[in-house]
Amino acid sequence: MKIYDSLAIGIPEILLPAKGIDLRKWAVIACDQYTSEPEYWEKVEAFVGEAFSTLHLIYPEVYLNAPDKEARIARIQAKMKEYLNQGILQPVEGMIYVERETAHGWRKGLLLCVDLDKYDYNPKATSLIRATEGTILERIPPRVKIREGAALEVPHIMILIDDADNSVIGPATDHREELKKLYDFDLMFDSGHIRGYLVNQPEVEKMILCGLEKLADQEKFLDKYNLPEGTPLLLFAMGDGNHSLATAKTIWEKTKASIRDIEALKNSPLRYALVEVVNLHDESLVFEPIHRVLFEVKTPENFEKDLKKFFEEAVEIREHRSFDELKNEINRKKKSDQVAGLVFKSAFKSVRFLKPTYNLTVGTVQNFLDDYLKKQAAGGIDYVHGDESLFNLARKKDNNIGFYLPAMDKNELFPTVILDGALPRKTFSMGEAWEKRFYLEARKLFPENFRSGSFVHF
Repeated sequence: MKIYDSLAIGIPEILLPAKGIDLRKWAVIACDQYTSEPEYWEKVEAFVGEAFSTLHLIYPEVYLNAPDKEARIARIQAKMKEYLNQGILQPVEGMIYVERETAHGWRKGLLLCVDLDKYDYNPKATSLIRATEGTILERIPPRVKIREGAALEVPHIMILIDDADNSVIGPATDHREELKKLYDFDLMFDSGHIRGYLVNQPEVEKMILCGLEKLADQEKFLDKYNLPEGTPLLLFAMGDGNHSLATAKTIWEKTKASIRDIEALKNSPLRYALVEVVNLHDESLVFEPIHRVLFEVKTPENFEKDLKKFFEEAVEIREHRSFDELKNEINRKKKSDQVAGLVFKSAFKSVRFLKPTYNLTVGTVQNFLDDYLKKQAAGGIDYVHGDESLFNLARKKDNNIGFYLPAMDKNELFPTVILDGALPRKTFSMGEAWEKRFYLEARKLFPENFRSGSFVHF
């Protein structure tokens, strides 16, 4: 792997499914989607069957509480080794330029590795790579169990750059016809089309690296955001998959603590994680809100009273005739207002917060929800992508309550993270659930030339 330490990246060997494998069955959506909709994953299982597929290499989080958890993890890790031994995955060397069809156009990205030593998911981090939202620490240990000892990583992580001039990904787009096409197919269940090209032209690679070097220039960075001298540079901000990257970071830190061979650590594949880099200014990149659903609310008839009490009566609640009317009310709010929607089994209401406790509506709402759950007033919560999923889940039972939240302006992201640190957890989503990154490419975590005595295989 070619390492560019000052940019916190590496250009790795990437594994792709061998010729002849059905790519529509191979590629599946990110594991943290449709977490309250097992019927979606049942449909995927029926479609894939026993075919070669990344479905057999991941753990859909809808099953995290399944009784056969340990057996599932063992099967996943065994299947990774099986695919490697059977030659199901074939290597290519270099970055991969990706074009992904979404509802808003073609999202463009570059697949490469990022240096976990330059990443910190703590809220007030000053590292080159940072989390944009609060990390839910309890979500890391289950993922660690899956990744520890795994022979492969298959990524759904997307990381953002703030590149108004499109100087990083633009060269790959401009020279696409000169690059080797690696794949070109429709994703399952009408989830759009995807194309991938190997960046195998040295001049194109050089232009990409030059673009990153411009973004990493300290003086330009300070001028761009009107920052004081000494403000730490932010080059990469998390988009999707922060908990997966935090898991990789956790395992890397654990590895460093257990290994004394400094030279071996320098060459460890565990120091890096495979990600797709996307430009914040990509026209097809739309920030969608992540809604909330409370399940098994113990006294739904008292919910509005509890809400008012928490906010010391500084809320205004209005009823609406339909879900569409409610959404219109939330989405046409003025910038200074904080308004969220409540979706009940048979009612739609908006809540205006007169004395909000956070800068963003999602933070104000989450503060209440954390307190509500701490009091065990509800059985659980889920973070939901998409209006339809929210509507269906909230109205499924009398004691479910949905929270419809407004979208964040994506141009606020980098300045907010630089000045204020990570946003409240689950603040935004880069598109609807079906537009998320599909598992397709892979990377070896334990290559054949890996000295077994130098590393702990967790």
